[in-house]
Amino acid sequence: MKDNNKISQELLEIIERYINGSMPPQELKDFNQLLELDNDFKTKVEDVKIMLSGIETQSLKEKHDELHQDNYKTSEKKSSTNKIRFLYYRKIAIAAAIIFAIGSIWFFATSKNDKLFTKYFKPDPGITTTAKNPNNLEFYDAMENYKHGNFIQAINKWRIIQERKPNNDTLNYFIGVAYLSDNNIIDAIPFLERSIEADDSFIFLDEAYLYLGLAYLKEGNLELAKKHLSTSETSKARKLISELKK
Repeated sequence: MKDNNKISQELLEIIERYINGSMPPQELKDFNQLLELDNDFKTKVEDVKIMLSGIETQSLKEKHDELHQDNYKTSEKKSSTNKIRFLYYRKIAIAAAIIFAIGSIWFFATSKNDKLFTKYFKPDPGITTTAKNPNNLEFYDAMENYKHGNFIQAINKWRIIQERKPNNDTLNYFIGVAYLSDNNIIDAIPFLERSIEADDSFIFLDEAYLYLGLAYLKEGNLELAKKHLSTSETSKARKLISELKK
């Protein structure tokens, strides 16, 4: 059974950027791709929209009530005091509801799935750069950044190459893993999805299924996580599948 309630704080902030229209063009493109790929993720986005809409509506209603209360003058002091007290307690109730929602998000962020992701995820060690192919110097320059943990630098360089070679499996794989290493699940999944479309001869195919499974695990889609992890023939994927069955 899929659990649609696990939304990390980071994922919530990404979805908020999408809802508010503040995403950069490339992030928006990757986000929309993920919406097409993952129905569970699409449901989460809708859930967040409803939650944020409810909080905003309640906040506006509260402001309206306060304004109405300020403009309304009653000759009965006792009645006025009771209404003010009522508004005060309503504020507390709304604040408590918001705190509960945020607290729930943080609780879900430390779920079993996240703990398993942390336990099993380790960035791909990358390709050796000692014997660089003179025709791929840009790629290996980015690989140096990647191997030193400068994932954003590597991504920016690889994406320039990827625009010229959109179907390069190795590029798609390492861009996806770099995004995952930078804890950017939204952008990682589309690239890893592209990388598993490669031929069976692709040397990173098993690893691509592993990392895609880990990405979906982190994102909270157990069904797709298990599907891709089961396809990977790596020992790490087999161990993780065993833990997910417990």
